[in-house]
Amino acid sequence: MPDLNILTPENIRSCLLQCSGITHDLPGHWTEIECQQAAVLIPFVQIQQQWHLLYIRRTAHPDDPHSGQVAFAGGKYELVDENLTTTALREAQEEIGLMPQDVKVLGKLNYHHSISRFRITPVVAQVPWPYALTLDQQEVARVFTIPLNWLANSENYCIRQHQHEQLQPFPVVYFDEYDGELLWGATARMTLSLISLLKQ
Repeated sequence: MPDLNILTPENIRSCLLQCSGITHDLPGHWTEIECQQAAVLIPFVQIQQQWHLLYIRRTAHPDDPHSGQVAFAGGKYELVDENLTTTALREAQEEIGLMPQDVKVLGKLNYHHSISRFRITPVVAQVPWPYALTLDQQEVARVFTIPLNWLANSENYCIRQHQHEQLQPFPVVYFDEYDGELLWGATARMTLSLISLLKQ
């Protein structure tokens, strides 16, 4: 397995420019359903000379099917946003206190569809670390990182067929538990899409 820690920010930016349709997404017919635009921020941070990705765990709410799940900071596109990169930066500031001027945007991944009918654009960036984050406790219960090389190791994840009442069975990515957290679903798919590009 290649050591992804040798990548520089410029290498990562170059990989993202080569984005050529690689995706770990829902079945093709799902793309025909009208979806709301959204964006998330995928932050790279360096810890002891190793790349990590920064994740959040959403605060649990009884009426929210996505609450309590591991995710990237992000949310819906708003009319005040200049573009989807602005959406990702605004949401990251609101949810975890990450100031836009401290974020070095490296590029974007192809969009992903979620079963909650969002078309999500992942914005990839580098963030200085350590960083004094301020969590919106209504939205975010915890922030944590996972090493990039651990995520890239195929022994640490699997793909299972998932049954959904509105869809035929489709593949869902599940990572092994890391630091007490379970990464799966759309966020795991985006993670694998990024890793697929970096390995090239």
